[in-house]
Order: sequence, then structure tokens, then C-alpha cells
Amino acid sequence: MFTGIITALGSIREAKQAGDLRAVIACPFDPAEIAIGASIACSGVCLTVVEKGGAAGDAWFAVDISGESVSRTVPGRWHEGTTLNLEPALKLGDELGGHIVTGHVDGVGEVLSVCPEGDSRRIGFAIAADLAPYLAPKGSITIDGVSLTVNDVTDQPDGTCHFAVNIIPHTADVTTLGTLQQGDKVNLEIDVLARYLKRMQSLKG
Repeated sequence: MFTGIITALGSIREAKQAGDLRAVIACPFDPAEIAIGASIACSGVCLTVVEKGGAAGDAWFAVDISGESVSRTVPGRWHEGTTLNLEPALKLGDELGGHIVTGHVDGVGEVLSVCPEGDSRRIGFAIAADLAPYLAPKGSITIDGVSLTVNDVTDQPDGTCHFAVNIIPHTADVTTLGTLQQGDKVNLEIDVLARYLKRMQSLKG
């Protein structure tokens, strides 16, 4: 379980396909505080640590990424040199600063626009029709592992949906969202509460 509050940026140092894809991710964590078997969200994807090493501030950990995870996330995301948003799993007693995030990606969105708005930037996204019913203004969504509030939602005639979020300067500086450009793809996780409400609604119908 995660909160969508990013604690560090990491980068893929190595990626090799041998059965599952194994990625070695460089990070500024202390390896003494990374447990084998622990979960770390990597740009919104919950992955299990299978190896670790390095020193405090210059550490690395390895994860195995299944074909299912690769197929559901941004194409080309798991290549050497890619920067990732990192968040260790929530511990009992930690502050829930964002919203409840599972680390299970529901789909991929595309950046439609990036526009300055005051000191912040407003980013518009397009999502597929199967995710459109789960979005609502002032609801929560996770974009590349970052917990954000949906500002507005515009349904499209073909059943797809456009929505927008605002990125404050701090978020732009400490996550990969500050580098997004039109046409970029992102991992999306809908609010878990919306998922259950939609299921309940379908059963009533």
C-alpha cells in the first residue's frame, strides 16, 4: 500500500530479459533500510525488491517485472536510463499524505497539453473509454505514482475522456511530471474507492 507521495527519483541502471524482465534501479536510499521482499512503487508500479546494494545515498535495488506488468504500463518505460518516481510501501503509523494507492496500474494515459497557470502548470490527459467512468472532478488519480486531484473531466463522443490536473512547482521539481510534454505516455491508477463503487453499481444494474 502506498500514498502517492514520491520520496525520491531513481534511474534504471540495467534491464535484462531472462524470463521476467529484471531491472536494477539506482536510488538515493540507504540500502540498510531496504528489505529483501519489500515493495517499492516505481512510477506507480508496485515491485518487489529481490537484490540490493551500494551505500547510503548511492544505493541500488533489483526487481523482477512480469510480462503482465510490462504490458499494462507505458511502452518502453523499462529501458536503461529511464527516470522513475520512487515510493517505499506505507508503514503502520506513517502519515497518509496523498490517497490510498495500490501500485496496480489500470491503464496508460497520454499528455494532451502542458500550459502554465500561475506558478504551476496545468496538464491535460486523454484516457481510454474503460477508465472514463472512474474519474470525477475533485476526485483522486495516480499519475506515474504521484497522487493528484482531478481538476476537470470532459467526456468525449467516442466514450473516451479528457481530464486535467495542476502540478505545483514542488511536485514538478521532485517528480518526473515536471518533464512531461505533449504526446508523452503515463501510468494511471484510478482511485480504489471509485473502483469498488463502479463494481457495486454494475451489480445493482
